[in-house]
Amino acid sequence: MSFIIALLAGIFGYLCGSLSSAVIVCKLFGLPDPRTQGSGNPGATNVMRVGGKLPAIITLVGDLLKGLLPVLLVKLLWPEAEMAWLLVGLGAFIGHLWPVFFAFQGGKGVATAIGVLLAWHVWLALSCIAIWLAVFLWTRVSSLSALIAAFCAPWLAFFMMNDKQQPMMVLAMVALLIYRHRENIARLRSGEEAAFKRKS
Repeated sequence: MSFIIALLAGIFGYLCGSLSSAVIVCKLFGLPDPRTQGSGNPGATNVMRVGGKLPAIITLVGDLLKGLLPVLLVKLLWPEAEMAWLLVGLGAFIGHLWPVFFAFQGGKGVATAIGVLLAWHVWLALSCIAIWLAVFLWTRVSSLSALIAAFCAPWLAFFMMNDKQQPMMVLAMVALLIYRHRENIARLRSGEEAAFKRKS
């Protein structure tokens, strides 16, 4: 029974994650599909380029919530079924990367990963957010900030989380996030990655 619950939780998480906040928000605001504009990434950063701050903020919140809420729901219904709430989070993250409802053209997963981590272990999530913010304020490069925070996440998880299953799930999520940032990594290595300009 626990295996079935965990499997269903993973599928439920994947379907929730497959709701592309960027595409939905841009459609509601009458903006172009973010998959065809700017960087082509359906995430908050590209929505900022396409439509400005408000659509980007709504996209960011939507991406975070679709990682957070499914995990909280499963934890509420089956608090002892740890594998179920781990798989629902991983499923939501994978759904964001490869959404079944949007031709498997998903985002990079940073906001959704933070939402999942907030539900798994709030202090781990806040630590990653603090690292992201510190690096971003220093470099103004969103992708570099995300990659450094992601690199730190598994190490923090092994110290902060309760057992081996939880850090391994964090490691799996981080591996996928780094894979989705492979083009950003190439641009960082060549010095071509764009930075956010400081306002005077």
